[in-house]
Amino acid sequence: MDFPHSAAAAARLEVLASTGSTNADLRAHADDESGWPHLSAILTEDQVAGRGRLDRSWTTPAGSAIALSVLLRVAGIPAAERGWIPLAAGLSMADAIVAQFEPSRAAEVGVKWPNDVLVGDRKICGILAEATGPDVVTVGSGVNTAMTAEQLPVPTATSFAVAGVQADVDLLVAGYLARLDGWIAGLAEHGSAVASGLRDAVVARCVTLGRTVRVVLPGDAELVGEATGIGEDGCLLVTANGSEHRVAAGDIVHLRLA
Repeated sequence: MDFPHSAAAAARLEVLASTGSTNADLRAHADDESGWPHLSAILTEDQVAGRGRLDRSWTTPAGSAIALSVLLRVAGIPAAERGWIPLAAGLSMADAIVAQFEPSRAAEVGVKWPNDVLVGDRKICGILAEATGPDVVTVGSGVNTAMTAEQLPVPTATSFAVAGVQADVDLLVAGYLARLDGWIAGLAEHGSAVASGLRDAVVARCVTLGRTVRVVLPGDAELVGEATGIGEDGCLLVTANGSEHRVAAGDIVHLRLA
């Protein structure tokens, strides 16, 4: 399949018939800055050994989902602001997915902090960002496109097909790459997510805010409280037992609207 819009948006695009992991493939090229410049990408519709957060396996039937990894060279972004890169990726993908829906359905799409993309309360896209070098980040995403209801791995998942939308994968990938490139450039130019407008945009798209959440923290500790905001460093702010907690990493479970 040809992906002319995606190829135009990426600095370099490799489309593979099948692969183990697009993130692993792309990490192998991280040191080749001339051959694989900023915004190079690898795309497949058949990833057989994918990996998600906490090293969870991620596999799907061939042709039912896309796996896309993007190489970001981020020397121009202050180290303290690089935690915003995964959030920028989630926002960019959510907006690219919204563009595939009828305008009246735009409100169905949101981001669960930090970067899962939901349609309603069901996950359509997961994202994993990995530091690949001192100034290199690999951002992998998996989007359920043609997956049927019977193929969904868990009841909390969904797909374009289940949502009644036929995905235009070329435009989806191109839209995501263009939006992500814009936010990364803004972080480099303005030096912060606040000054670039990224924080406000993430807050506006984040459906975790205003909900009661359970946070499974590293070490299996749990925190239950209301998600009240996103800090200047990208941390989720959770109020529990009268105190504000800053969550930098953890699995988030939406419990109910606060």
